[in-house]
Parts: sequence; C-alpha cells; structure tokens
Amino acid sequence: MTLTTPALLFPAISLLLLAYTNRFLTLAQLIRKLADEERTQHHEGNAKQIVLLRRRISLTKRMQLAGVLSFLLCTLSMFALFLSLNLPGLVLFGASLVLLSISLIYSCWEIQISTNALNVQLQDIEALVASGPRRPTSSKEHHDPAE
Repeated sequence: MTLTTPALLFPAISLLLLAYTNRFLTLAQLIRKLADEERTQHHEGNAKQIVLLRRRISLTKRMQLAGVLSFLLCTLSMFALFLSLNLPGLVLFGASLVLLSISLIYSCWEIQISTNALNVQLQDIEALVASGPRRPTSSKEHHDPAE
C-alpha cells in the first residue's frame, strides 16, 4: 500500500464530518425551537419529539466521534507509511476504515430516527386536519373576495 491510498480517503472523511456537523446544528436548532414552543404552550407531541431528539443527539455524537477517530487513524496511517512502516500503516488504515463504517452505520440509524420524528409531526398535523377546519377569529381575516 502506498501513501496515496489513505490520502484518497481524506476528502471523503472531511466532507462526512462537515455533513455530521450540519446535522448536529440542525438538531440544536430543533431543540431550541421545541423548548421555546414548550415554554409558551404545551403540546402532547413534544414528549415523543424529546425522546427522539435525545436518541438523535446520542447517535450524532457517536457518529462524529467515530468519524473523527477514523480521520485521526487515517492521518496516522499516512504518517506510518511516510516513515516506511508498512504493516502499522496498513493496520491503522484498516482500523480507520472500520471506524468510518461504524460512523456510517450510526448515520443510517440517526436518519431512521429522524424519519420517525417527521412521522410524529405528520401524525400531529393529521390529527389537526381530522378535527375539522378552524373557525376564523375575525370576519376581516378570512373575507372571501368572491362575496
């Protein structure tokens, strides 16, 4: 194995970590929004959302950790290969690939939970739609121009 083999993984891991960071920031924004909503008025669906958000945070932390460790081992692999330490370089690169795979599995798991969270939101919307149309609070707000 040459030095260029682990170097090819470098941009992929960097982009993956950027995507994970974006997911984390989105989660943080969702949690802050949910906290604000809960302070102003209580929603029954929020309890379900909180459980799902906790799981997603935990998985995001794990996938980021595995991704960072994969990046570190990939770097150490390149360094070992640079020093002509082929066997340690190969082992470190293999470990880097295993950690990258674990990170991707966590990511798939988090996506599944994210989908479940969206389904909870859709159930809430369906319940509102099924309860019937809301009556306007003022006749001015919902004036039909065809009248």
